[in-house]
Amino acid sequence: MRITRRVREILSWYESDNPGTKGNLARILMHGRLGGTGRMVVLPVDQGFEHGPARSFAPNPAAYDPHYHWRLAIDAGLNAFASPLGMIESGADSFAGAIPTILKVNNANSLGSAKDQAVTGSVRDALRLGCAAIGFTVYPASDRQYEMIEEIRELAADAKAHGLAVVVWSYPRGGSLSREGETALDVVAYAAHMAALAGAHIIKVKPPTDHLEQEAAAKVYRARGVEAETLEKRIAHVMQAAFDGRRLVVFSGGAAKGLEGLFGEVRAIHAGGGSGSIIGRNSFQRPRSEALSMLDTVIDIYRGRG
Repeated sequence: MRITRRVREILSWYESDNPGTKGNLARILMHGRLGGTGRMVVLPVDQGFEHGPARSFAPNPAAYDPHYHWRLAIDAGLNAFASPLGMIESGADSFAGAIPTILKVNNANSLGSAKDQAVTGSVRDALRLGCAAIGFTVYPASDRQYEMIEEIRELAADAKAHGLAVVVWSYPRGGSLSREGETALDVVAYAAHMAALAGAHIIKVKPPTDHLEQEAAAKVYRARGVEAETLEKRIAHVMQAAFDGRRLVVFSGGAAKGLEGLFGEVRAIHAGGGSGSIIGRNSFQRPRSEALSMLDTVIDIYRGRG
C-alpha cells in the first residue's frame, strides 16, 4: 500500500503507537476516493440498535438487508464502514478486504432511558473479523460518564496492544446539560478534547452551534474573542481543541436533512479544517441512486471540487 506524504504526517502525530495500529490507521486513510488526502467519509450503521429497525430502515426498505450497507459504502468509495457486531459479521466473508471496517463495541437502545451504553463487542471480535478499528461511544455529562470512560480506557489499551485503531463517539448528553447544550460550541470542543485525552485516534462529534452552555467557559470565550459566528470558525475551534488539529475529528451528519443543508455543513467542515464526515441516516435512508449521488458530491467537496 502506497502511503502519501500527508498520511505519513498524520501517522507521525500518534507517537506512542505500534506499527500495527499505524498500519490500520493508514488502511482507513488510504482507502477509497479520498485515500491519501487526510480526509475521510465513513458510513456508520448503528441506528438500528439506537432507534429500532423501522425508524432506521423503513424510509428505504432495501436497507433492512445488511449487505445493502456494505455495498453502499464500497460502491461510494468511502474510507470505512462502521457498525455493531451482527452487521459486521453478516458481511465479513462476502466483503472481506473490500473496505476497512470499524466494529462499534458499545450500543444503546431507545427502549431504555439511561444515558449509558452496553458493551456489545470486543477487541477479540474485531480481530476475528479483520476490522481496522473499534468504535466506542462516551456520553460526557451523563451520570454514567465515568464508567464509560473507564470502559474505553480498558478497551483502547487492549485494541492498541493488538494493533487496532480507536474511534471515540464523544456525544455530550445527560446530567445538567440542556438539549441545546448538547451541541454548544464550548461543550462539543470539550467533548473532542476529552476524547483526545482518553487516547482516541479518530474522534466523532456533532457539528457545534454558536450556543455557549457553561457560564465559566462562556466568560473565557468572550474575553478571549474565540470566533464562533460561522460553522467554519466553530469547526476550526473544535479542531484546535483536538490537540491543535493533531487528532482526526469527523463530524456526524445527524438526522435526515435536505441536500443543500448537508452540503453546506460539509463545506464548512472542509473549510474549517475538519477531518471529514461520518454520515449514516442521510446516506442509507435515501434510495441507493440518490445516496450515491449525494456521497459523490460530499467527496468532491472534500477534494476541493464542490
